[in-house]
Amino acid sequence: MRGCFSCENTARSADLPPRERIAGDEHWRVAHAVGVGLPGWLVLVPRRHVRAIAELTDAEAAGLGSWQVRLSRALHAVTGCVKTYVVQFAEAEGFDHVHFHVIPRPADLPVDRRGPQVFGFLGQLDGQAVTAAEMDAVAGELAAWLARAADPDRGRHGPATGR
Repeated sequence: MRGCFSCENTARSADLPPRERIAGDEHWRVAHAVGVGLPGWLVLVPRRHVRAIAELTDAEAAGLGSWQVRLSRALHAVTGCVKTYVVQFAEAEGFDHVHFHVIPRPADLPVDRRGPQVFGFLGQLDGQAVTAAEMDAVAGELAAWLARAADPDRGRHGPATGR
């Protein structure tokens, strides 16, 4: 769909940098969120244009919970976070395509930034946001962890890097 950031990126998936193609399947694509102040802040995006959760197909809905858990496990292993937040609004201009934020909550996150206040890390300006190089690095680690977790012969859990 023209003018939809998520659809435009999904359409050009082969040309995307690592941060925009961490993982996916026929229904979902995983990307690092842009303009955020926390490394590993992910978005889980349906591959087709969907504007409300009620519009998900049964097949899309069946994969949603599995992806949220897999991504939470990967973030725990790669970033060392103590938990993840999973949130969906899809209200920002140009971002009304349904997407789920899967946000790592580090142990040392200030109390005034926990829970809904974590969104204070969204919309960061250059210099405060996670850089493209940092997003690509964490994306590579997450992609590798997810690949290992999907292949039992390669080991179920990778080592935490303590990011």
